[in-house]
Amino acid sequence: MKKRGIALALTVAMVAGSLAGCAGGSKASDGNGGTAGTSAAGAQAEAGEKPAEGGESGEVQVFPAGTLTVYAMGNPQYRQQWFETWLENHRDIAPEVKIEFVQTEGTADIREKITMTALSGATEDLPDAAMLDPVTIMDLAKAGLLKDETEYLTPLIDKMVDGATTDATISGHIYALPDSVRPQVLFYNQEIFDTYGIDPEMMKTMDGYIEAGRKLKEESNGEVYLSYIDPTSKTWRYWGRRGLMPSAGAKIWDENGEVIIGTDEGTKKALGALDTMNQEGLLLKTTIMEPALYDAINKKQVATFCIGAFWDEFMRKNCEATKGQWRVMPAPEFEGVGKAGAPVSQYMGIIEKGDNPYSELFRMMWYDFTFDTEAKEVWVNSMEEQNAPYSNPVSTEMLEDPFWKEPSDFYGGQSFREMEGKCLENGASNLVVTPQDAEADEIISAELETYVAGNQTMEQAIANMDKNLKAKIGKAEIIQ
Repeated sequence: MKKRGIALALTVAMVAGSLAGCAGGSKASDGNGGTAGTSAAGAQAEAGEKPAEGGESGEVQVFPAGTLTVYAMGNPQYRQQWFETWLENHRDIAPEVKIEFVQTEGTADIREKITMTALSGATEDLPDAAMLDPVTIMDLAKAGLLKDETEYLTPLIDKMVDGATTDATISGHIYALPDSVRPQVLFYNQEIFDTYGIDPEMMKTMDGYIEAGRKLKEESNGEVYLSYIDPTSKTWRYWGRRGLMPSAGAKIWDENGEVIIGTDEGTKKALGALDTMNQEGLLLKTTIMEPALYDAINKKQVATFCIGAFWDEFMRKNCEATKGQWRVMPAPEFEGVGKAGAPVSQYMGIIEKGDNPYSELFRMMWYDFTFDTEAKEVWVNSMEEQNAPYSNPVSTEMLEDPFWKEPSDFYGGQSFREMEGKCLENGASNLVVTPQDAEADEIISAELETYVAGNQTMEQAIANMDKNLKAKIGKAEIIQ
């Protein structure tokens, strides 16, 4: 058996001598107080879980030939590279296992595909795992389609960033494995601010952020916009649900599930700020993640983005002309709330499909992706070479490694990785997740789209959100 790094095959923890022989004597730290040769099995032992069975005590489980299928979104081909490398390094336990990341349109698409497949009774066509957001976790867990990971994850929670399992926890049970926790941040073009003599520090507050936009508009004779506004559903997704609403402490529902968005002061504060920026002409009207916006960025016509840290990958890939000009800081805080944006969590869920032969194998892969420092750094370097997406680790120990504080040429020598970690501090709470959120998002977004089109005021939009939510959904189910 070849020498391994930090991640090794699942083996029975009690046969330590056999493990040492299999590991080739490696003593590298596994990031969990153990040594190489025990990472996956050690995690199970900590979790009080029985290691993978393989016949007689001490034998290594060999997983059956086949394809481990994962439904994913974004650019899953890059994530697949890490998992393929892992499998090649563990052919002793998975000699004929392949992994396939299936591209989907997003979490709603994943939710629909899994649900419809399960309802049809075609269990064999279900994926083995899937990328999930909190709404999808809630829906699939309620339908009994996700493995309960509470016992496995509980001993690992202290080794991960705060809140890593929060959005996957329903009634005290954790239904998915944390994949990333990314903060809301403020990206800003330092060169633009230098050109017009504006101090970016004024953007620490929302009032200061808006005032910076006014100054940019005045000093540039209207040629530079503070940010953008999207005429499609993405305005609610990025400016609303994931951005201004949590920052302002806004609510759609009260603690009993009743609709309150029409009278909620936080909503008025959040969407009122967006309305001010839009009405004063501080926002370029253009679709996000499309060439027109990237062209405007490269021409230095857009100065900032108050958005999730994921925006980094799109900037690096599409805005080479402004390389070195960008910096990041925590998202602006609303007066009276004092929170610098809410983190967005993404998860990997193992699908409950009866006899799933790869459940344990996927947990092993997830564990090493999360805690294997050396392997993670090799993969991240490869991602940067390809201008591909990656996120900060959820392992607190890994975040302390100097690698995650290295300067970035794209950010003028600032360490984006380090700032991403710092921007998790003082984060706001996300909006309460309910099973009705997918439908609610469509209702709310439709009113915002009508507003952006200029066909109603923001006050009318909020009133219509309230009215239509009450008429079409009524009371939401608040799950603790």
